[in-house]
Amino acid sequence: MSKGRMEAFSDGVIAVIITIMVLEMKSPHGSSPAALWPLLPVFLSYVLSFVHVGIYWNNHHHLLHAAQHVEGGVLWANLHLLFWLSLVPFATTWMGENQFAPWPVALYGTVLLLSGAAYVLLTKRLIAHHERGSKLAASIGNDKKGKASVVIYAIAIPLSFVQPWIACLCYALVAVIWLVPDPRIEKTLRQE
Repeated sequence: MSKGRMEAFSDGVIAVIITIMVLEMKSPHGSSPAALWPLLPVFLSYVLSFVHVGIYWNNHHHLLHAAQHVEGGVLWANLHLLFWLSLVPFATTWMGENQFAPWPVALYGTVLLLSGAAYVLLTKRLIAHHERGSKLAASIGNDKKGKASVVIYAIAIPLSFVQPWIACLCYALVAVIWLVPDPRIEKTLRQE
């Protein structure tokens, strides 16, 4: 089965997710710069989520670029990922509007954790669908970043109830880990 339709659908869903997040940011009711101050938590939540969703989009693109074809199980794993990503706007808004209170920060982390786990599952499903020693399997390797991300999210969720800002720093740390370019897939594909 061709992967093109899955790529196009995923790109569309991710574009809608980002659009919903920006539409949730309401303009202030004043005309001075001071009117923007109360919106700072909302803006910071948006930036963090935009970076996370952008990282998923970028990695999803590279993952599918390395894949040759997909099958039903891969399509369902992809929908599983898109489901959790579709909850990012809700969790982002709740966290920002409640100024990083413990429960919203924990829910945000839960959505990130489940998105990360879904991405790891999609990766494993794609690798299982391709032959042993495929370029896809070689480019992913043991996926240390993916596994580390899930662990950091899992640690951060309970920290939300101790110090929400520490949990948010953990979420930002995962983003930084993924912002550092990961050339595995491109390097493997260049060796063709």
